[in-house]
Amino acid sequence: MKKIISTENAPDAIGPYNQATAFENLIFTSGQIALDPKTMEIVGEDVKTQSRQVMENLKAVLEEGNSSYENVLKTTCYLSDMDNFAAFNEIYAEYFEASSAPARATVAVKTLPKNVLVEVDAIAYKN
Repeated sequence: MKKIISTENAPDAIGPYNQATAFENLIFTSGQIALDPKTMEIVGEDVKTQSRQVMENLKAVLEEGNSSYENVLKTTCYLSDMDNFAAFNEIYAEYFEASSAPARATVAVKTLPKNVLVEVDAIAYKN
């Protein structure tokens, strides 16, 4: 049976979706962008600042679902500009150890919600 995951420590959904859903032992997160969960305003104008906020939002959703970055199986990362790839990786690497990092796809997209620079979603398993 599907379970909805929601936390005040991550931004509310800005459309007809939930922060995450769980099915059995798996958690599927929606894409997180650089919104401050309290103000719902974009955090930062550069990719590093936005990436850090994205990763903190994703962490909050995972924790609410009884998971963590250690349990992430796959991420999909969306960048508004592939020129930001190295700067994004620098922040991303702070959250995942290279030896146990999940599978990942990174794609450049034309635009992202609210014109942010980065969005990340994840599939993880529960602790």
